Amino acid sequence: MSRVIIRIPTPLRTYTQGADEVEVNATTVGEALDALGRRHEGILSRVCSADGSMRPFVNVYLGTENVRDLGGLAASLPNEGAVLAIVPAVAGGAGSGRERRLAELKASIPEIAPRHAFTRQSEGAALIDVREADEIAQGSPRDAYRLGRGFLELRVEEAIPDPERPLLVMCAGGTRSLFAAEDLQRMGYRNVASVAGGFSRWKAEGLPFETPRGLDVHARERYARHLTMPEVGEAGQRRLLDSRVLLIGAGGLGSPAALYLAAAGVGTLGVIDHDVVDRSNLQRQVLHNDERIGQRKVDSARRTLQDLNPSVTVTPYFENLTSVNVERILDGYDVVVDGSDNFPTRYLVNDACVHLRIPCVHGSIYRFEGQVSVFWPHYPERRGPCYRCLYPEPPPPEFAPSCAEAGVLGVLPGVIGTLQAVETIKLLLDLGNPLVGRLLHYDALHARFDEFRLAPNPDCPLCAEGRPFPGYVDYEMFCATAA
Repeated sequence: MSRVIIRIPTPLRTYTQGADEVEVNATTVGEALDALGRRHEGILSRVCSADGSMRPFVNVYLGTENVRDLGGLAASLPNEGAVLAIVPAVAGGAGSGRERRLAELKASIPEIAPRHAFTRQSEGAALIDVREADEIAQGSPRDAYRLGRGFLELRVEEAIPDPERPLLVMCAGGTRSLFAAEDLQRMGYRNVASVAGGFSRWKAEGLPFETPRGLDVHARERYARHLTMPEVGEAGQRRLLDSRVLLIGAGGLGSPAALYLAAAGVGTLGVIDHDVVDRSNLQRQVLHNDERIGQRKVDSARRTLQDLNPSVTVTPYFENLTSVNVERILDGYDVVVDGSDNFPTRYLVNDACVHLRIPCVHGSIYRFEGQVSVFWPHYPERRGPCYRCLYPEPPPPEFAPSCAEAGVLGVLPGVIGTLQAVETIKLLLDLGNPLVGRLLHYDALHARFDEFRLAPNPDCPLCAEGRPFPGYVDYEMFCATAA
C-alpha cells in the first residue's frame, strides 16, 4: 500500500476545512478517492457519480497523466511518491463554494420581486431590513423592521413573536437576505421569503422608502445598551432624543429622576425651581455639591446634567410656579415629573396637566416611606384618576409635615425618583403597563413594596368625563382653607 498525496482544488477546499493537500494510503486511484471521501464527508460526490465513475467535468491526474488514460479508477499507484491532483472544469472569475451555497439557498428559499413584497407588506407581512445601520441611514422601506443581520436572531422574536406571520427579508442586493431567511426558518418561522434584488431594486422600481434620522458614532457608543434592546432599539432611542420632559423641582426627587433621564438621552429636560442650594440639601439632592452652595438650583442642575450628557438640552426656569405661568411653562412637554414638596404646587401641577392632557408622574416621600403613581385621566388604554380624585382636599399640616419638619432618609428620594424616571421612559416609549390607576408604596424599613388600586372619581370636579375645565384657583388659599 502506497502513501498518496491528493491535491485539493480551491472549489473543494470547503470540504477539507481549507486544506490544499490530504494524505491517504491506497494501492489504486479508486481506493485513494474512497479514503478521501471517508475522511472528508461530501467531497467524493463532487468527484465521482453515484455509480462510482468519475464525473465528466472532473479530471484526476497521476503525476502528469490523466488517470482516464491509465485505466481509470482501477489504475495502480506507484509504491512511493504518488501524487494525485483533482482538476475540475473552471469557468473563470471567482467561482467557489460560496456560489454553490447560494445556489442551494435559492433552491430552498422563495424569492419575490420588490413590488410583490410591497403588496404583501400592505396585507400584513413583516418586511425585515437586515442591512447595517450605515446602509439603513441611506434609506429603508417605510414600516420595515430594521433589525440588522448581526443581531437578527436576538431581536426578531421580540419584534415578531408570531411564527406564522409571513416574513419578507431584505438586504442591499438579495444575497444576505437569503442567509438571514434560512436562519429564520431554523428558528421556526414557517413563511419566509427573500426580496430579490434587495433595497437597490426596491429603490430603482420607485417603491416608497424613507431616510430615518440616524445616530452618530458617539450616540451609538453612548446608548449601545439601549440599541441592543428590541423594546428600545434605534427607533426608540431617537424617540427619546426627540422627547421633552419637565421636572417640577430640582431637589430630592428631581435629582435622581433628572440624572437618569439625561443619561437615557431624553432630548430636552425642563427644570423649574425658585430655590438656591443649601448645605442641608446635599444629604439627598445629588444634582448639587458643596461648591455650589448659594447658587440657583436650576443652574446647578443644568451644569450637572450637561456634564453627564452634553447632547441633552436643559431649560432652566428660575421662578415660582403659579396660575399665571403654569400653562406657559408646561405647554409643549410630553411628560411632567412632579417632585414638588408642597400641596399648592401639587394641586396646581395636577390641574394644569389635566387641562393640557399631559401625563403627570407623581412622587412623594416621608421619612422612610415613598409613593409613586401616574396621574393621567386621558391614558388611551383606560381612564385613570387625577390627583384630586384621590385627595379632593389637602390634609392638615399635622398629618403631612414637610421634609424639613419631619426629616427624610437621604437615599429614599433616590429610590422614588428613579422609579419616576422608569415610569417616564415607559410613557415616552409606550412600553409596559404604567402606574395609571395604581399607587406604588415603598416602606424602606421593611424593604417592602405594596400596590394599591386607584379608581377615578366619576364626580371629580376637574377630570370627570364631560366636565369643562373650571379654571385655576388661588392654591395657597385653597390649601390654607382646607387645612
